Amino acid sequence: MTSRKVIVFGPTGAVGSAAARTAEELGAKVVLAMRNKEKPIPGLDAAKEKQGSFERVYADLTQPDTVREAVTTTKAKYAFIYLAHGTPDHMKATIEALKSAGIDMVVFLSSFTIQGDLKAIQPSEVIPYVHAQVEISLGEIFGADAFVAARPGWFASNTLRYRRELEEGEVKIYKPEAIVDCIVPEDIGRVCGTVLAKGPQDEVKAIYLYGPKLLSQSETVKILAKVLGKNPKIEAADEQDAFKTMIEEHKLPEVVVKYMISQAGKTVPGQAQVFGNPINEEHLSNVQKYSGRKATTFEEWAEQNKQMFIS
Repeated sequence: MTSRKVIVFGPTGAVGSAAARTAEELGAKVVLAMRNKEKPIPGLDAAKEKQGSFERVYADLTQPDTVREAVTTTKAKYAFIYLAHGTPDHMKATIEALKSAGIDMVVFLSSFTIQGDLKAIQPSEVIPYVHAQVEISLGEIFGADAFVAARPGWFASNTLRYRRELEEGEVKIYKPEAIVDCIVPEDIGRVCGTVLAKGPQDEVKAIYLYGPKLLSQSETVKILAKVLGKNPKIEAADEQDAFKTMIEEHKLPEVVVKYMISQAGKTVPGQAQVFGNPINEEHLSNVQKYSGRKATTFEEWAEQNKQMFIS
């Protein structure tokens, strides 16, 4: 049986690298599509890469011609892509390039913030809107049965924003009671890589992925503090302070900050939620369902990555 050939765009990221490594472990030949072919890939040292079924190729998702060239020359049939900012058409030309070059199926790293009808999402809902436009184009160009949207929740790595304050001993959180799921990027990649290598497991074309346990934002800080041996003071930040911190320190676009602040303040009475978005609690087990391995807990992730919180 011939191994399927997949192409992973963005393999130097935590999700992309895990997707590439998982697909190769499951028997696929993996093309690593990169803007910088010399850049190291997390979890894949030179020896492993040489011994495995990997090859590197130049490609930039914001440049459709490079995408077409990468797929044509490697003859990959299955692709993993992510939202590439900076295209005037929400990546439609890039998706067309994938299709015309011979890709049969796409796995797209989307967002859990997408709820309901894709075309009903307004531009003011910036995060779900930009992801929805890509999903709409994938449906139009590839068809509903030829793409899978992985819709992960709130990343565990988002807690790196608390690093400085944890060191200083006082952490201010906007809406500390807001609920998050802390999904680990590598778990997302493992699901995406499994779908790439083995194809869709069922008829679900939008796979919601969450960490295994819902936590309040303040609980995540307490877990980090315990792992780091810290005892910080935790206080609620007001909206003005939160806005300033996200803009000046975290360098987030104003439109994104406004959306995040509005979502943090939302509640969904009588229903589980993540950062103001209603969720189906059955989806908390989707990482295991679609990858065959249990999702990493936030405590495990914090222990594995505590050096990232130490200057």
